[in-house]
Amino acid sequence: MAFQSRLPSWIILCSVWLFHFAHTGEAQAAKEVILLDSKAQQTELEWISSPPNGWEEISGLDENYTPIRTYQVCQVMESNQNNWLRTNWIAKSNAQRIFVELKFTLRDCNSLPGVLGTCKETFNLYYYETDYDTGRNIRENQYVKIDTIAADESFTQGDLGERKMKLNTEVREIGPLSKKGFYLAFQDVGACIALVSVKVYYKKCWSIIENLAIFPDTVTGSEFSSLVEVRGTCVSSAEEEAENSPKMHCSAEGEWLVPIGKCICKAGYQQKGDTCEPCGRGFYKSSSQDLQCSRCPTHSFSDKEGSSRCDCEDSYYRAPSDPPYVACTRPPSAPQNLIFNINQTTVSLEWSPPADNGGRSDVTYRILCKRCSWEQGECVPCGSNIGYMPQQTGLVDNYVTVMDLLAHANYTFEVEAVNGVSDLSRSQRLFAAVSITTGQAASYKEYRMSSQDCKPIYVNPCSLVGFRFKCD
Repeated sequence: MAFQSRLPSWIILCSVWLFHFAHTGEAQAAKEVILLDSKAQQTELEWISSPPNGWEEISGLDENYTPIRTYQVCQVMESNQNNWLRTNWIAKSNAQRIFVELKFTLRDCNSLPGVLGTCKETFNLYYYETDYDTGRNIRENQYVKIDTIAADESFTQGDLGERKMKLNTEVREIGPLSKKGFYLAFQDVGACIALVSVKVYYKKCWSIIENLAIFPDTVTGSEFSSLVEVRGTCVSSAEEEAENSPKMHCSAEGEWLVPIGKCICKAGYQQKGDTCEPCGRGFYKSSSQDLQCSRCPTHSFSDKEGSSRCDCEDSYYRAPSDPPYVACTRPPSAPQNLIFNINQTTVSLEWSPPADNGGRSDVTYRILCKRCSWEQGECVPCGSNIGYMPQQTGLVDNYVTVMDLLAHANYTFEVEAVNGVSDLSRSQRLFAAVSITTGQAASYKEYRMSSQDCKPIYVNPCSLVGFRFKCD
């Protein structure tokens, strides 16, 4: 009889060129992690067949003459077939949702004579979840049915003559899984099948860098619609943007979706592609909020990579309130053309601005008063009883009146121009100086009166009693 308990000759003889059709050369999608690929194993698979005369392992060659293993069964003459084929134990790693891809050919029952009522055109796919390898026995009641697998295309005797094999591909899902591994099982109920390849895999979102954040390999969720939220880790020399942590979502298909937040390069670094590179010599970046490195301002430098600020050249300084992008400056030169006018114990000083303001616009003036002895020429700071009009320091205008000096005394006045970096300078002070001798102290108070009613309109106070009225 043409069909016995063993495989018929037609399916065995065509196994070599069957594989030629089956080997598609598809590149493995990057989002898939392979747990089992029977097509990639060239040695015997040694799966468990029950009963032993049901499914049979057959060798074949692909188009590159590489050995490939397949399982075939064709018990179509007798009814009530129950032929099981079980894989070896498959460790699932940390996957929760498993995909099973089957490639197979199936014979059209109508093309087989004398098998009406016993020939089938489907087979069943099962799985059994377990934490360890349970051995070689198959307990059918432990297995959970995944689906009944039917062929989209079946082949006939005519296809065999023309060397046409119609390969079917079906993908099914298992999950969610909670144990360490599982078995797959194939139940034949009376079909003529060649199981060309079995591929078992799960999907993950592979590690990527997005918005300067590293998102690690992430296994997809257990449900088809699940999104796994993943928090990213900033690349080297980057930091999270304030209150905007980087996050992405791994979809069930192994794709990264919905980016939220980002990382930004730290001070001293700028973004280049997916990395933060240090600012070069002569450049700086003072804040992570700045996008790019900037060239050092005038009179400053950076002699190393990754600088967050530039150092000032010798004799140049940066005030504490100066932002990093401002040029370094220096103290101003001395005031020019200092002149004075003595009126008894009052001295008026006037001067011109310095020739060099040090590169700053915040120039003010301060007065230092010294009283000098007649004999030794030694000078000491004037006491607090000296008056200055309008003030002694922080002068914006270039004049001052010094009052309440002692009569017939020697004084030296130093007028110094200062700016925001003067107190940082270690160099010698630059100032204009004048030495004077006061005259006789007045023995009256002088009032300048108006020519109309001789009422006092200007007062020059004096410690002595007496008045002198002077009318315009």
